[in-house]
Amino acid sequence: MDSAIYQAYTQILHRELVPAMGCTEPIAVAYAAAVAARELGQLPEKVEITVSANIIKNVKSVIVPNTGGLHGLEAAAAAGILAGDPDKKLLVISQVTDAQKAQIKAYLQEALFCVKESPSEALFDIVIRLERSGHSSLCRISGGHTNIVKVVRDREILLEKTVELSQPEVHSDLDLLNIESIVEYADCVVIADVEQPLSQQIRCNMAIAQEGLDRDYGARVGQVLLGSREHDTITRAKAYAAAASDARMGGCELPVVINSGSGNQGITASVPVVIYARDMGATDEQLYRALVVSNLVTLHLKSGIGPLSAYCGAISAGCGAAAGITYLQGGKFREVAHTVVNAIAINSGVICDGAKASCAAKIASAVEAGILGMEMFRRGSQFVDGDGIVSKGVENTIRNICQLASEGMRHTDAEIIKIMLS
Repeated sequence: MDSAIYQAYTQILHRELVPAMGCTEPIAVAYAAAVAARELGQLPEKVEITVSANIIKNVKSVIVPNTGGLHGLEAAAAAGILAGDPDKKLLVISQVTDAQKAQIKAYLQEALFCVKESPSEALFDIVIRLERSGHSSLCRISGGHTNIVKVVRDREILLEKTVELSQPEVHSDLDLLNIESIVEYADCVVIADVEQPLSQQIRCNMAIAQEGLDRDYGARVGQVLLGSREHDTITRAKAYAAAASDARMGGCELPVVINSGSGNQGITASVPVVIYARDMGATDEQLYRALVVSNLVTLHLKSGIGPLSAYCGAISAGCGAAAGITYLQGGKFREVAHTVVNAIAINSGVICDGAKASCAAKIASAVEAGILGMEMFRRGSQFVDGDGIVSKGVENTIRNICQLASEGMRHTDAEIIKIMLS
């Protein structure tokens, strides 16, 4: 394999597969608030939260971990201000004490919190402005969950970067991804080069899946699946993935290794592959190579859509999981490509209406669609060029779905947000 492509794919996995606690949008709000609080140097009496509409959508209903069951933008900002460690980035509120949880609730009543929708055209935009005793601070994150573009203390600009407002931050190396090269990379990658992020993904995401099955979070989708059906591999793959999301959306304080900036996508791309590998008796090496496929296919599909869209990101991750399982079972480029096309044709168009309990059910649906796409091709059945959005060639079909999600569903996204805020 070309050495530059090899190095790029390895770098992508290390950069994208990182741990985060809680839904990444409220955590990004907490991160911005923690940075601003550090610059202010005192407890603010006024907190102004200005965010793009998609941030409002993804924070509105999800429980913020380590807050004692609170949800919403104000809770996320308060947690970052009172208990956040900005050096930990997406683990910014991972070390909150019980005393600090009580302080967060009290602080929400004491300080003046103001939430505004951003006038910026940026799809991903967070501005936290803090004030006290004539002093102020500001932190702006734009284009990505940890992409700080401006920091101000009083009137002194400490950091400022130019950002592209119309589209979220996308790393150019993601353009190098394609299904054929992903399979080639999985075949030849030196396991030591990717073992750290993948082993962490297995450990963290399976731990929160078990937590979701052991305790009652959200709508208990994972528990319902296991309680109502045969415990075959397909059911357990769906149930464990859904249970991990049950816990994550329900405020569980365990970290998740994310994919494409999303914990739910990191869960969906990994947990079903682990379940299949364990049932098959696969070796660690076989599992790692399959996770390389599932994660990179997910990143490939999602990079053309963008991090925030009306298109449910779990659908892309379900395609990635099925691709990884196909590879685990001996499939190569042809089998993986047809699995991805079939899976895209089955479940594309599921809407994203923010982070909340029903995400777990959408994950279960995405995993089932991916596995159905895999089984179809194994049994000599497939969707072909001209079947709706399916075009000849897997990359052409991926481009179609990216166009649909990033361009065609913009009005849908606006309508979803209008409904949620009305």
